[in-house]
Amino acid sequence: MSDKCDLCLLGLIILCSLLTGNSGVNDAHVFISSGEDVRLPCNNALSDCTSTTWIYFSFRHSGTVELIIGGKKKKDTERHERLSLGSDCSLNIKNVTKEDPGFYSCRQYVNDEQQGTDARVSLHFLHVSSSSSSSSSSSSQTEISPGRFVTLSCQLYSYDGESCDRWAHSEGIHLLWVNQAGVDLTTDSRYQISSSGLCIINLTTTLLKEDDNREWRCRLTHRNQVKTSVRYTVKYSAQDDSVTAVIPVHTTNSQDPSTIKTPETKDPAVTASTEVSRTAGLLFRVIVMIVEIAVFAAPTVILLQIICARRAGRKNSQHLEEIEMPTRLQ
Repeated sequence: MSDKCDLCLLGLIILCSLLTGNSGVNDAHVFISSGEDVRLPCNNALSDCTSTTWIYFSFRHSGTVELIIGGKKKKDTERHERLSLGSDCSLNIKNVTKEDPGFYSCRQYVNDEQQGTDARVSLHFLHVSSSSSSSSSSSSQTEISPGRFVTLSCQLYSYDGESCDRWAHSEGIHLLWVNQAGVDLTTDSRYQISSSGLCIINLTTTLLKEDDNREWRCRLTHRNQVKTSVRYTVKYSAQDDSVTAVIPVHTTNSQDPSTIKTPETKDPAVTASTEVSRTAGLLFRVIVMIVEIAVFAAPTVILLQIICARRAGRKNSQHLEEIEMPTRLQ
């Protein structure tokens, strides 16, 4: 019962510190991007990590969870396989996801008595997602290719969606889209930068042929110091290698360059196949012409045969009459 009360008290203390905007003396902030591993320091560790307990709190999960007790992982936690305890009693989390941000507290116990105060660590997670559609009227296309516009959404996951903006404002958090050289993309009219509060910033642009392998970065600064960034690199598929036309940024009804073929690069196998196809097509047309001629000519031949037969019959009749005439006269 006392352990549950301690967990509830910890959650209440953290909640009060968040709402009042005050952080504890031992509080630390750790910023991480998606898919990376993170180490959360335990600033109150004793010489023996068997006294260490790690506790997690998040508003999204509406409660506290014990991750490490007495230096050992709890097996019933969802993140059991991704957690480990460092030799300095730090908490290591592999492949961080948007479910991991929140408050982490390192607490020391000796003979069931807490030693000192909690060492709290706030984990913040930066993630980029993308959506793409056609630059024409069709919006069902999702592939990444030249001529289509793409929107990159960079979001900071902290405590929860509502308090993130409040905390970001008090802590001087700033999100920014930059190119590979670190230049602010808001200075380039090609990019449309928009934000939804302090914890979400979007980049929208129309992809060009030369954007293949281009890198954009969402950068996070905390009190004017760069803490982390997420990279997004454009990758075109092999089928887009034949694209030669470049779609202007502001053109919305241009031909999709992926349908334009390059006349300069010809595969011998493709050329041979094309020649065979042309020959077969020509032969087919000749056969069709012969059949059409035969179909048209057949009635004509039959008609001519009938006419000739009638004329021959008339001549034979006249000849017989000429032979029979003298006989009748006698």
